[in-house]
Amino acid sequence: MTDNVPVDLYAIDLPADADADSQPLVVIHGLLGSADNWRSHLKVWQRKRRVVAVDLRNHGRSPHAEGMSYSAMSQDVLAALDKLGIEQAHILGHSMGGKVAITLARQAPQRCLSLMVADIAPVAYQHGHDDVFAALEQVRKGKPTNRREADALLAEHVDSRPTRLFLATNLVRDEQGIMGVRVGLDEIQRGYEAIIGEPDGDSPFEGATLVLRGANSHYVSDDMLPALREVLPRARLVTLKNAGHWLHADQPDAFQQAIDAFIAAQS
Repeated sequence: MTDNVPVDLYAIDLPADADADSQPLVVIHGLLGSADNWRSHLKVWQRKRRVVAVDLRNHGRSPHAEGMSYSAMSQDVLAALDKLGIEQAHILGHSMGGKVAITLARQAPQRCLSLMVADIAPVAYQHGHDDVFAALEQVRKGKPTNRREADALLAEHVDSRPTRLFLATNLVRDEQGIMGVRVGLDEIQRGYEAIIGEPDGDSPFEGATLVLRGANSHYVSDDMLPALREVLPRARLVTLKNAGHWLHADQPDAFQQAIDAFIAAQS
């Protein structure tokens, strides 16, 4: 498969516990994340609405495919929504998933009831994942048989234990008991220039937008705000205290409340 053909994405699709007529929320994870990382949040949001979380191409349980352009990943998500019978939804994306969400909102605004972007700006970033890629490659070569061995291999390139625990969510055991990497590591590395680049789309998204950033994160710095306003002119900026780039994990209650309040304001 190439980036010209939509990938059939894996999705967690949770029906609403109540108020089934409300519009759904679609969640898009970041680089090397997956829908599974969001399960605790999905269960909270499910109380009010249908919630869908996708695994992007080369991530989680979704197929591997060449091409990591934001247009391609946006088309994958739109194809998943078509398959699930979702005409319109509130769209939430974190980090790389935020750029996918921005691209979707710009290219198919009629599908986007509102846009929520978590700790990313619509700008190009510098290279910053070489150590992470090296760590996963070390696991792939080392062929560990348990998580302790895998963590030791990851630690050869990544000092941060929280980061290693996050990366370990991408490890799976095969029939021989060997732990391997389930993400499309080669495809992701070949597409990395697109990943760190700007989201796709030619026009601003004029719809209701919430941008959440972590106070301890550098991903949405003040000097990026003019560029952000050009692409997302209606963006409301909220900074979560005591939160870094993984703000939904650092401050889960505050994150959930901000999302709930924003969506409620759109109805």
